[in-house]
Amino acid sequence: MTLGAKRTRFTQMILLLVQYCQMRGYEVRFDREHCNHHKQSLHYKGLAKDILLFDHTGYLTETNAYLFAGEFWEFIGGTWGGRFDDGTHFSLAHAGMK
Repeated sequence: MTLGAKRTRFTQMILLLVQYCQMRGYEVRFDREHCNHHKQSLHYKGLAKDILLFDHTGYLTETNAYLFAGEFWEFIGGTWGGRFDDGTHFSLAHAGMK
């Protein structure tokens, strides 16, 4: 699959994730993109996004709070950063990177 096709798929997956989280009562925000992502990173390639979740108590900072979203993300074919202690990270594997 080409990078462009993967980016299209990733965008569709992100939309599903946002809807899934909103249906469960969470407010969803995208984290700021960092200028320091190196050119080989999935963030730079458009295949990773950091998603911030909020509930009635505020911003959720614990990786475990993202477990439901991470499991959904993995179910639809993505890689969740909670498996490597980055609960807000959601990506689509490409060229051996997760």
